[in-house]
Order: sequence, then structure tokens, then C-alpha cells
Amino acid sequence: MRRTLARIDAVLIQAVIAGALSFAHLHDLAEAAGQHGWKAWAYPISVDLLLVAAWRRLRSGHSTASGWCWFLTALVASLGANIATAGLLDLNDVPDWLRILVAGWPAIAFLGGTLLAHTPAPAEPTTDPATPEPTPETPKFEDQQPPLAPVPAAVPAALVEHARKVATAHQDRTGEPIDTDTLRARLGVPPALAQQIAAQLA
Repeated sequence: MRRTLARIDAVLIQAVIAGALSFAHLHDLAEAAGQHGWKAWAYPISVDLLLVAAWRRLRSGHSTASGWCWFLTALVASLGANIATAGLLDLNDVPDWLRILVAGWPAIAFLGGTLLAHTPAPAEPTTDPATPEPTPETPKFEDQQPPLAPVPAAVPAALVEHARKVATAHQDRTGEPIDTDTLRARLGVPPALAQQIAAQLA
């Protein structure tokens, strides 16, 4: 437990020191570029806020390209101030291009913060794209039976008599009684009607 607290304390102390130094460097550079009073103190706050907003966008996993763009922009501004105030730049004679960059930073930071805060995250799909939707099963051709023709309630006597003649002729010719399928084929009637006629001939 003590080791954990000591490690956390060391990280927090290091973060406070690094943040204070970076904050002071940004303030000094802004003041040297002609931004005095409260304006010089507002610059480091603006840079740090843009860094935090870009880092939160990167952690969210959405619009990472935009997050990296503004994160690197704020990081370059912070590192640039640290390097510039390390003796490589005469703060008493700041070049004009640097004054222009410092003066234009508020607009850049406002644009970046607005885009990071108000860019909507992509909507998540409501259905799982990996799961294909079931398709209705196509019935097999052999399972489809033709609809049966309606059968009259009573078989006409003339049809029965004609069928009897056909059955007698078939038996005289073949020596065997006619079956239902042959009777149906000879008469050209539906199967159900052929069964009724065969029943009456029996």
C-alpha cells in the first residue's frame, strides 16, 4: 500500500512540476510576443485545454484522425514555447512571424476545441452485421402437389355406365379387372372421381 501511494505521489509531483514549467514557458513566450497582463496567462490555459480535449477524443476511439491533428498542434505549441524560452530565442526581440502565430493562436484553439467537442460520434449499427438475416426456405418442387379438381357430390349415372363399358372391354381384352389409374386415364377424370367410379363398379 505504501509503495502504491509513493508511486502515485511521485507521478503527481512530476506532473505538477512539468505542468508548472510548461505553463510558465508559454506565459513568457506570449508576453514576449506582445500579449501582456491577463492575456499572457490565458495562453497556457488555452494550449493545455486543447491538449486535454484532443486526448479525450483519442481515448474515446472516435474521429482519431481529428484527435491526433489537434493533439499534435497543441503539443507543438507547448514544446515550441519550452524550446524558445531555453535561450534559443531572444525574448527581447521576437520575430514578426512568431508574433503572428501567438496572435492567431486563440482562433486556432477555438476552432480545434469546437470541432473536438461538437463532432458527433458515428452511430452504432442496431443489428449485428456479422449475423446474416435468415432467408425463407424455398419449397422443393417435388413437395408441391397439383391442386385436386373439385369432385361432384354424386357421380352421373351416364358416366358410371360409360365407365362400366370401358372396364368390361378392358377385362375382355386383358383378362384382368381394370385398375383405378387405368380407368382414370381412359376416362380423363380426376383421381378422386376415378376412385368413386371404381367403387361403384366393384
